[in-house]
Amino acid sequence: MLLVIEVGNTNTGLGVFDGQRLLVSWRLASRREQTADEYGVFIQTLLASQGIDRGRITAVAISNVVPPVQQTLEWMCEKYFGVRPFSVEPGVNVKLPMRVDNPHEVGADRLCNAVAAVALYGPPFIVVDFGTATNFDCVNARGEFIGGAIAPGLTLAAEALFARAARLHRVEFVKPKEAIGRNTVTNIQSGLVYGYAGLVDGLVERIRAEMDGEPKVIATGGLATLIQGVARSIQHVNPDLRLQGLRLIWEQAHPQGP
Repeated sequence: MLLVIEVGNTNTGLGVFDGQRLLVSWRLASRREQTADEYGVFIQTLLASQGIDRGRITAVAISNVVPPVQQTLEWMCEKYFGVRPFSVEPGVNVKLPMRVDNPHEVGADRLCNAVAAVALYGPPFIVVDFGTATNFDCVNARGEFIGGAIAPGLTLAAEALFARAARLHRVEFVKPKEAIGRNTVTNIQSGLVYGYAGLVDGLVERIRAEMDGEPKVIATGGLATLIQGVARSIQHVNPDLRLQGLRLIWEQAHPQGP
């Protein structure tokens, strides 16, 4: 079995694959101060909760955009699973044509999204990944990663609003019934949800105009399902896209298996 670990700035995704089948996945808060032992014990507990013995994990693949935790994760893999992990390195070990100025600058999470979307949906496409930042990852009709856009994430934008506006308080991320709010809560919800959907639709429209063909629009990330019902441009939602991409990148690098 393959254990995949996808570390983002806010959340960490974990998944276990048996061949191409995703058996189970978890989404956890990312913690930069966590030790190798804490990671190891916690992951073993999660596996045990699903009846998966750690001895059945024969390989580990890591996608990480938080450099300070990389060595910790590598130590954890060697100590608790007895394997040296495979780590996604943009411009080094990902078999995806890159038509950008500096392939090494592209985040591992964006490449996982792109590789998975190529396999599952086919190019051309735009992946909208709702994380700490909202990434727009573009692959053209020739299957080349051509870049995209990065916008502040919805949660990040909301936190900035609440921090700088003394009389505004945190609200639940839900779609209000109307764009015109009738109280402070629905005013904020409208601005965040409908406003962010407008950002997504506006950027997708501009990006589509610069791409050949009819790019599909695929959403992933924690808030994808919320925005899906509001942003008219979103056609598909796949919450496990990055985990699937991480598996595919690992398989490309290990054609003979673990």
